[in-house]
Amino acid sequence: MTKLALIGAGGKMGLRLATNLAGTPYDVRHVEVGDAGQERLREALGVTCVPANEAVADADAVILAVPDTLIGRIAHELAPSIRKGAMVIALDAAAPFAGHLPERDDLVYFITHPCHPPIFNDETDLEAKRDYFGGAKARQGVVNALMQGPEEAYALGDEISKVIYAPVSQTFRVTVEQMALLEPGLSETVCATLLATLREAMDEVVARGVPKDAARAFLLGHMNILSAVIFDEIEGAFSDACYKAIKFGKPDLIRPDWKKVFEPDAIARSIQRIT
Repeated sequence: MTKLALIGAGGKMGLRLATNLAGTPYDVRHVEVGDAGQERLREALGVTCVPANEAVADADAVILAVPDTLIGRIAHELAPSIRKGAMVIALDAAAPFAGHLPERDDLVYFITHPCHPPIFNDETDLEAKRDYFGGAKARQGVVNALMQGPEEAYALGDEISKVIYAPVSQTFRVTVEQMALLEPGLSETVCATLLATLREAMDEVVARGVPKDAARAFLLGHMNILSAVIFDEIEGAFSDACYKAIKFGKPDLIRPDWKKVFEPDAIARSIQRIT
């Protein structure tokens, strides 16, 4: 039986993972230092936490369900107790990319991160339809990277990722560098920023007199159809007026050199701020 040590098991992310691991063939040792987190685990799953060093001593895999800013310190504290050949799993590429994991060639480093349920899906269950985060009812993709270790170790990390983020539609193998391009680059620096700007734009037209409900319905409806065309979910084309609006609107909204956010030094700076 594969033995797992779940570090930060009572936290926001840790509890999600602990819930998905419950009832699986894995032998899970839960580690949580906070009293509130321990209580959440007892109430939700009826589990008792164990000391970290005890949990990782003979674990096949150690999952770090802790904030990016703590991964480096916690990983270094645990490193002396982690057995040779064990897998250390991080849930985000930021800290590993920044070099915060211990220098131990005898450990496997595996990074896994959810894509979250897509906007375009075929979920028919209402709870799944409203599972925007994933890891509960809605199917989602997962990106995985084997940062360090033998090639055959990838299968175990991929298997674990499908359990902790279940239900999973598919997994994608990438490198740690590619995962950093996806997040924070694509998902946060670009996507989150542009979506926040869309919200500001909606608020602006409301401030100029458009009823809020009308503005929200109009924007979200257009986001739906425009996204379906732009991302090839359906075959379609915009009106000539729309293409002209894009052509002349883009220079007013977007800097010509905006793609520099994907340059290695820009990604590194963003990750340094995160960690």
